[in-house]
Amino acid sequence: MQYLLLIYRSEAEFGKMDAAARKEMSGEYGAFTQSIIQSGHFKAGDGLQPTTTATTVRVRDGKTLTTDGPFAETREQLAGYYLVEAKDLDTALAIAARIPEARKGSIEVRPVMVYD
Repeated sequence: MQYLLLIYRSEAEFGKMDAAARKEMSGEYGAFTQSIIQSGHFKAGDGLQPTTTATTVRVRDGKTLTTDGPFAETREQLAGYYLVEAKDLDTALAIAARIPEARKGSIEVRPVMVYD
């Protein structure tokens, strides 16, 4: 089964990081990504641009409404994702716990819909 691992972090805290800290985090993500590629769990993954580039789309009464920014006002914003193949939820949770951001932000694990 495939699981989407959604990475949340505080953009404000990320913005306070110096170049050395960002380089260290990048190295951690590189190592993590390589490990799940080698284990066969990796399907896809990318970081996302800051929430200032986001647009939320809603349809109400047949009208399409757009709003600049993310759909929710929260301290942590969606920063990226990994799409992984895992035999079960426990395996997906174990992989998610290894994502560097899990130490400061949070990782949402959601099964991907399977359509017939």
